[in-house]
Amino acid sequence: MVDGELYSGTSYNFLGSEPIISRNSSHSPLRTEYAIPWLNEPSFVHAAVIRESPESPEGGDDRVYFFFTEVSVEYEFVLKLMIPRVARVCKGDQGGLRTLQKKWTSFLKARLICARPDSNLVFNVLRAVFVLRSPGLKEPVFYGVFTPQLNNVGLSAVCAYNLSTAEAVFSRGKYMQSATVEQSHTKWVRYNGAVPAPRPGACINREARAANFSSSLSLPDKTLQFVKDHPLMDDSVTPLDNRPRLVKSGVNYTQIAVDRTQALDGTVYDVMFISTDRGALHKAVSLDNDVHIIEETQLFQDLEPVQTLLLSSKKGRRFIYAGSNSGVVQAPVAFCGKHSTCEDCVLARDPYCAWSSATGACVALHQTDSPSRGLIQDMSGDASTCPDKIKESYRQHFFKHGSTAELKCPQKSNLARVAWKFQDRELQAESPKYGLVGRRNLLIFNLSDGDSGVYQCLSEERVRNKTVLQVVAKHVLEVKMVPRTPGAFSSPATRTEGGRITPEVSAGPVQGSSPRTPAVRLTTPSSLAPTSTSCEPKIVINTVPQVQSEKTLYLKSSDNRLLMSLFLFFFVLCLCLFSYNCYKGYLPGQCLRLRSAMLLGKKQPASDFSDCEPSVKETLVEQGSFSQQNGGQPRPALDTGYETEQDTTASRAPTDREDSQRMDELPARDRPFDVKCELKFADSDADGD
Repeated sequence: MVDGELYSGTSYNFLGSEPIISRNSSHSPLRTEYAIPWLNEPSFVHAAVIRESPESPEGGDDRVYFFFTEVSVEYEFVLKLMIPRVARVCKGDQGGLRTLQKKWTSFLKARLICARPDSNLVFNVLRAVFVLRSPGLKEPVFYGVFTPQLNNVGLSAVCAYNLSTAEAVFSRGKYMQSATVEQSHTKWVRYNGAVPAPRPGACINREARAANFSSSLSLPDKTLQFVKDHPLMDDSVTPLDNRPRLVKSGVNYTQIAVDRTQALDGTVYDVMFISTDRGALHKAVSLDNDVHIIEETQLFQDLEPVQTLLLSSKKGRRFIYAGSNSGVVQAPVAFCGKHSTCEDCVLARDPYCAWSSATGACVALHQTDSPSRGLIQDMSGDASTCPDKIKESYRQHFFKHGSTAELKCPQKSNLARVAWKFQDRELQAESPKYGLVGRRNLLIFNLSDGDSGVYQCLSEERVRNKTVLQVVAKHVLEVKMVPRTPGAFSSPATRTEGGRITPEVSAGPVQGSSPRTPAVRLTTPSSLAPTSTSCEPKIVINTVPQVQSEKTLYLKSSDNRLLMSLFLFFFVLCLCLFSYNCYKGYLPGQCLRLRSAMLLGKKQPASDFSDCEPSVKETLVEQGSFSQQNGGQPRPALDTGYETEQDTTASRAPTDREDSQRMDELPARDRPFDVKCELKFADSDADGD
């Protein structure tokens, strides 16, 4: 929004096929020409208004800058080549009288260069832009975040541009024109012809008013037609120092915000806050033509990309606001309180932070009343002005033979390299004896008596072409064999006597263990500062989890008998369940054949139906069904004389004599439900017989 008018870079239709840069105004709405030389599939990133200074000798107009990435019109390849652009329009533009009616007469665009010539790295996709304005700056500075087009390695760069560099390209640069060259990838070349006056694409200034051109409506058609056909500049906008301010691998930057702050020595620094696509925030500062990343803060735990960054730099209250799809996070511009020592506070090289000798803490400069009294800050990283160091504390460990020990190192800076020393010699982490966990914790395999000694974790950091070493952690490791007396195993206890650690092991080895079993101990300091009664640091003894795991490795004989009893019980239970299901016929196949063999071996008494006469026989249950159930061949059902639905396959109707003879030959177990009785027919056919 500029003076109540909306300037937008968007699409004119819902299909997204007509990109425009427009101004919604009640008296003079304007838009770009719908042509590929003007806009070719752009992806708009940022828009900013630059006010013309009242003391400017040119007496020009306010200008609106648009930053975007579009498909190149200069070159044509198999793949679409993306080009970062900056376009400019004038706030006082009213369009042309006959040519470019209700269209921009001041629209010009140029290419943004962000590359490393020494390594042939070209960053041609613009992701974000921030315009830095400060009372101490002579002109605004554009900061842009770029990535390569084929970013399969995760590269990001930050380039800075002066406003005067972009203005020089639009005001005095060469134009480009379309050219048809056979079998050439180049489609646009430099225009070397005559340029009409007044200059095409220029804002109305004092020189134009002196020539009776008070507005764009009075510009000649020749000038308007030229800017319509030549909206692209041949010159490019180059960054400061002709190189990126920052190049970072393994990360994709999404947004950027820049703040100017004054250090303790009066030097002004530009601090960049750059967000990533994984919800993190990097804070970097420019130091002597180099960029130092101060810290990395994880803002969103879901690793979602940060889409907006807003900086609030009021005096006494400085915050950075980060927005994503899930919410907004407010964070201070500096986390000075996390630096616990003077060396850490100075080595951080954070212009917001300084060490206070009075309070013994790292404080923020913008929150202190007297920023120059009793504070220590050195942006070169020289910590020699810090007060004397306190006595180093250490951790003492007891481990058993053949085990693996892990010694931890609290790495405070990602820029520092962790190195381990044992008996004043540096350890090689690639050896079979040692290994690194998370690039800082030391693993020692197959401990022996020769591994006992003092281990030091060193933080090695390059600061201004010199190496700064700090002892971050110190461990005293001892591999010790402790005898055990018979009895129940219990948790080991330790005591401290006069600053020395005395291991105390309760009696009672585990059954089956050797009479001498090494003890396992871990000591951790409760405070880094020494106590007033002893020069040795205070030590609190904790038990390593290996002791608890050792208790569960052995089982008593009673436990073995209990497990065997449970196993036999469940085996018998499963066998009974299997036999029961087999007997009931719930299981198919071989189990049913076994069941049939068992049932056929039992004799069943023959049924006596004396009240039924053998004149007419009727089989209520077909014999073929029972035989088929036992795995035999199905037998044809007997004819009862009724017209009923047959449950089995069709068969011929036997005679009464054959039927009676067959039933008599069958044993009683094959016909458990056969019933013979007299049937009286009610139809006429029975009477006739």
